[in-house]
Amino acid sequence: MPERLKAPVHILLVDDLEENLLSLEALLRRDGLVLLKARSGPEALEILLKQEVALALLDVQMPEMDGFELAEMMRGSERTKRVPIMFLTAGTADHTRRFRGYEAGAVDFLQKPLEPDVLKSKVEVFFELYRQRQHIVVQRDALQSAFEENVRLLNESRKYAEALKDADRRKDEFLATLAHELRNPLAPIRNGLHILKMSPNPKIAEDVRDMMDRQMTHLVRLIDDLLDVSRVSQGKIDLRRERIDLQDVIKAALETSRPAIDAGRHEFSLDMPDEAIPVNGDLTRLAQVVSNLLNNAAKYTPDGGKIRLTLTRDGHEARIHVADTGLGIERDMLPKVFELFTQVERNLNLSQGGLGIGLALAHRLVQMHGGTITAESAGENQGSTFTVHLPVTDIEGLVTEDAAPQVAGGQVLDVLVVDDNRESAQTTSWMLELIGHQARMVHDGRDAIAAAQATPPDVILLDIGMPGMNGYEVCRELRKHAALKDTIIIAQTGWGQERDRKTAFEAGFDHHVTKPVSLDRFTQLLGDIQGAKPSPAGA
Repeated sequence: MPERLKAPVHILLVDDLEENLLSLEALLRRDGLVLLKARSGPEALEILLKQEVALALLDVQMPEMDGFELAEMMRGSERTKRVPIMFLTAGTADHTRRFRGYEAGAVDFLQKPLEPDVLKSKVEVFFELYRQRQHIVVQRDALQSAFEENVRLLNESRKYAEALKDADRRKDEFLATLAHELRNPLAPIRNGLHILKMSPNPKIAEDVRDMMDRQMTHLVRLIDDLLDVSRVSQGKIDLRRERIDLQDVIKAALETSRPAIDAGRHEFSLDMPDEAIPVNGDLTRLAQVVSNLLNNAAKYTPDGGKIRLTLTRDGHEARIHVADTGLGIERDMLPKVFELFTQVERNLNLSQGGLGIGLALAHRLVQMHGGTITAESAGENQGSTFTVHLPVTDIEGLVTEDAAPQVAGGQVLDVLVVDDNRESAQTTSWMLELIGHQARMVHDGRDAIAAAQATPPDVILLDIGMPGMNGYEVCRELRKHAALKDTIIIAQTGWGQERDRKTAFEAGFDHHVTKPVSLDRFTQLLGDIQGAKPSPAGA
């Protein structure tokens, strides 16, 4: 029950004679009722300022201020003007006095001596009326609260509906842009295949192969960026920190971004100090940040524009500035430019392509290094400047991971390629043979187990997503055979999340590589295996 309904009802008794007040109190006393007594008009007004009452019983004939005057003052106050007033008088209740009483706001006029039952009955009516008013107030407040809550929920529902609608629209735009981005490199690759089939010109063939290699690199980078954004968002990227020079970071980034800059025929300038600027960071990831900024500048700068990269140091802070003379950023977009997929709309409008993930990824990778990244632009067609702020470290001798040795030459490895995609298996086998190894193919898990048992290979390249027995099951089965316990098993798969790597290692794999695997990666990985494998006697 609401507190308002638990509270007692108050009635004010006003009479200049104490014995009259005591008599009224004795007559009207009951549960749930509090009787407030006053012996004068001013005392009654003081009580009314502090306490809400259901009824006021006023004696008419009082010194200093009579009942009529008190009633008129009550009617003149916003707080008390609706309090019911019942006059009690011992004088003559002629029509004139009654009229004055009603004029002053009385609801009743009782003549002394009072009839107890009549008085109690009338007071009871006002007691119940007050209680009913309290119930109505409580119900009104409850309805008002319910109404306000419903309005709030409705507004929230509208916001959620708008957010869902916006998310759905952004999803559709993202998928459309993703399809566009995938088709862009696939189109020249497909054209290149036709040209290689039809043209006997070796110079054209060489140019086509170079073009196809660039487009495949672009495709791989696009997929890697998507996966990186997912990993960073979930906190699943571990930085390989070491003491590095930011000049090496910029050189690595330029190697990656130079084709995009040259393709746009941009005028590129680089300004770096002579001395090294050391930071404690992951060279590959920081190069990815700078490369994303350079690619962004190349993409949104009309052909023949200017791009400037500047490296500076200010005390314990390093700054990398990438400025361009491109399309610029509208003021209302600046706070959103590092949000994931924010650029999708912009890309579609400007026909520039891109998924709107490069800047979001750069922003999160810089944060992981304890730095910040900011964007500035004077507006549309005014160019833009992105600045990376990183803490400088002067600490010598930080622990670094030694790169795995690259082993040239070595013995020929017998590699069993297991993949249900026959074309993938065939092209992988050709690549292995091109770098001097022996390759044989099977296309399902049971055949892989049989082939490995019949002639144990040095290395097994095993796909994960195969029908029947998947790669994890095959690997576990292979490890049960004594002759295959030391065989190097490599998971070659399109599944590249951290949990996929963990599952692969738990199943018994030695390495995990994500498709498509480059020739350089195969050479390096198999070279490491050659280096770790003892040479055969007499070799």
